[in-house]
Amino acid sequence: MTSGKLLRILIACAALAAFSGVASAQQDGSGQGVKQDAKAAGHDIGNGARDVGHATKGAAISVGHGAKEAGHGIAHGAREGWDATKHAVKQVFGKSD
Repeated sequence: MTSGKLLRILIACAALAAFSGVASAQQDGSGQGVKQDAKAAGHDIGNGARDVGHATKGAAISVGHGAKEAGHGIAHGAREGWDATKHAVKQVFGKSD
C-alpha cells in the first residue's frame, strides 16, 4: 500500500472518529466529551502520521541504498572500460603497460 493511500485512509478514519465523537457528545450535551474525543482523534492522527513517516523513511532508505549500489556498479564498469581502452591504445602504439 502506498503512503498516499495510507494517508487518505488515515484522514478518513480520523474524520469519521471526530464526527462520531462530536455527534455523540452533542446528544449527551457534554462539552468535556467533545474535548476528549477531539484529543483522542488528534492523537490518532499523530500516530498515523508518524507511521506514514516511518514507512516513507524506510522506502527512501531502500531506494537510496539501491542507487548507491547502482552507482558503484557504474563506477566499476567505467573504470574497467577505461583500463581496457588504455591497454588497447598502448598496444596499438607499441608501448607496454
